[in-house]
Amino acid sequence: MEEGDLNPMRYWLFKSEPSAWGWDDQVKRGDAGEQWDGVRNYQARNFMREMTLGDRGFFYHSQGEKAVVGVVEICAEAHPDTTTDDPRWECVDIRAIAPVNTPVSLDAIKADPRLSDMALVRQPRLSVQPVSDVEWRIICDMAGLSQV
Repeated sequence: MEEGDLNPMRYWLFKSEPSAWGWDDQVKRGDAGEQWDGVRNYQARNFMREMTLGDRGFFYHSQGEKAVVGVVEICAEAHPDTTTDDPRWECVDIRAIAPVNTPVSLDAIKADPRLSDMALVRQPRLSVQPVSDVEWRIICDMAGLSQV
């Protein structure tokens, strides 16, 4: 954290079924991004409430390849989810930053003992999850990403 930086960047993972919303769909939204709507889990919603502008996240395809396929950035903090009238549900907006050079599969993540405590391993059904700084660096290395 740099001097005067009150909000250090945090890291997240966003899971999506590519048949419903995939990496290519996210990329097509450009800099405007897209709201990460439809989340109906209190823990996932609460994680989104913690997110701040500029935080980064992995975009994870939860079916088929089951892999981290891209990196996204929070471009709008938590706000009401426009897909429901229920005020309990909120979402953030994310925009695509970069595809990974090498998709990082769930099997590869599970095989790395350094990632055994990762939420993706411990709570695989949670659609929005935190990623530690160490987990972020390990997966970026596995994905062939030097800086994102």
